[in-house]
Amino acid sequence: MNGFPNKRGWGVALYLIFVAGLSWGAWTYGYGQAIGQLAARGEADLALASDRLVAGLLRYRSTAVLLSDHPALMDLHSGTAPEVANQLLQETVDKTGALTAFYLDAEGAVLASAHGRAPPAVAQSSYFLRAKDGALGAGHSVNALFDNRAYYFAAPSFAAGGGVLGVLVVAVNIDRLEQEWRASRPAGFFSTEAGEGFVTSRSELLFWKKVPGGMVNLAGDRFDITFEQLGEHVFLKQNLSPYVPNTALYLNQALPVIGMVAESLVDIRSAQRLAGLQAAVVAALCLGLGGFLFFAGTRRRALARANLALESRVRERTLDLENVNKALRSEVVEREDAEAALRQAQADLVQAGKLSALGQMSAGISHELNQPLMAIRQYAENGQAFLGRGQPDKTGENLNRIASLASRAARIITNLRAFSRNESEPMGRVDLVGVLQSAVELTEARLKQDGVELDWDPAATNGPVYARGGEVRLTQVFVNLINNAADAMLEKDRRYIRIVIDNGEKLAVTVRDLGPGIADPERIFEPFYSTKEVGAGMGLGLSISYGLVQSFGGKIRGANVGQGAMFTVELDYWQDEDGVQAQGALK
Repeated sequence: MNGFPNKRGWGVALYLIFVAGLSWGAWTYGYGQAIGQLAARGEADLALASDRLVAGLLRYRSTAVLLSDHPALMDLHSGTAPEVANQLLQETVDKTGALTAFYLDAEGAVLASAHGRAPPAVAQSSYFLRAKDGALGAGHSVNALFDNRAYYFAAPSFAAGGGVLGVLVVAVNIDRLEQEWRASRPAGFFSTEAGEGFVTSRSELLFWKKVPGGMVNLAGDRFDITFEQLGEHVFLKQNLSPYVPNTALYLNQALPVIGMVAESLVDIRSAQRLAGLQAAVVAALCLGLGGFLFFAGTRRRALARANLALESRVRERTLDLENVNKALRSEVVEREDAEAALRQAQADLVQAGKLSALGQMSAGISHELNQPLMAIRQYAENGQAFLGRGQPDKTGENLNRIASLASRAARIITNLRAFSRNESEPMGRVDLVGVLQSAVELTEARLKQDGVELDWDPAATNGPVYARGGEVRLTQVFVNLINNAADAMLEKDRRYIRIVIDNGEKLAVTVRDLGPGIADPERIFEPFYSTKEVGAGMGLGLSISYGLVQSFGGKIRGANVGQGAMFTVELDYWQDEDGVQAQGALK
């Protein structure tokens, strides 16, 4: 036991050493990756700055070449006054933004100038001597006329025999070019062949010259600046300026086109921060994981003991849950039985509603059946008499009437049989016009008996209208609505029912009467709610109708409209499997 803390301490110490080494490795790797990215981006920025400087300078070279053989300059060799040439050069300087321009003869004498004179010692300059030999010359120096840095392009003009007559020199204002990228990042400069900074984005680097072990300025002041090679990258350390990074990634690129070297100092602090952040993340993850493992080991034994106690409690709870589960399964079976009994009761209730409606219509239906049967008997006796008299035409007419009356009786019986059967078929395509026609035929006798005028035109829809539902159940809904409307008008002098199909964008059927209206519209669809006299009904007709319409996905509502009440049944149009409405449903 005494040795355990020492072993744990050594383990912690070794783990911390491992974390330190891993963090250092992460810093080194991240720093190398970040420096590589900085170098790539810095080289791209340096190339872009170089292209911008070169393009800006070469623009003036083209000006010198194109203007060197201008007639106004050629006339100077024949003794013409220089005013026209001076004006030409002045306009060129103004239009191109050049510092100055002047034209010399082959001996170096100034013949014309944009500012009336030329810098001294031009005839000894390298760019003049090169142009004098017939080539395009270029050079740079501080312009003594304007005390400004300038880059010169010298283009020769040739005589008819091929010799050089003169040289046109165009001077570029370096200060003007620097304005486009001064103070931009990273710090950069363009040095001459001698290593002197001539063009720069930091004014403190101007005219500084690299020497072994540092840099010196024009005054000879020396500053400690060191270059350090690490792998494939060179780093510069300096205390020259607060606007130049103390430690920077040094990049360079030769520009032989203008005789300079482009150099850039990229700040590496972002790479250091990124590498430090990566090392910190690695250290934090390792320390967090180590701490977690340390405390996990400490808690593992306590958890093992707690697990034993928990397993014992789980066994007890499992036994209790098994008992509860058995009770729940028993309750589920009871509920399923209750739901099945409820569905059967609802089906029986619907069937009872049908039989109740048939009971109300029985007297009228008996009359409707008795009337054609009596007429059939009478026409049969007449036919027999006509047949005995030898009048077959009269006998045929009576037989046709007997057939018509038999068809009428058969239609009434067919509607009754269809209405009374217990429909169990799923919902499908139903012709709403046919359903309403069946409901009207079933209630026709009762309406005639009570003197009710029915306004219903099955031809108003110009054909069948197909709805989604069940034919028998829909017929029961409309039989209930028609009977209720007739019952509501028993005390009225005028008894009128109007049935209309609206097959517009939404499919709806309205049944309107001229009765006393609805006493309590909020309760009309409640079971056993009725405003009829005791014994006249159970108050289930509208409740059954409400459930049937909802089973089709439709809606039913009742409202008072002026004199009387109106019930509206909204249904869905029938659609095939592709979602296309069936023919006969207006779209």
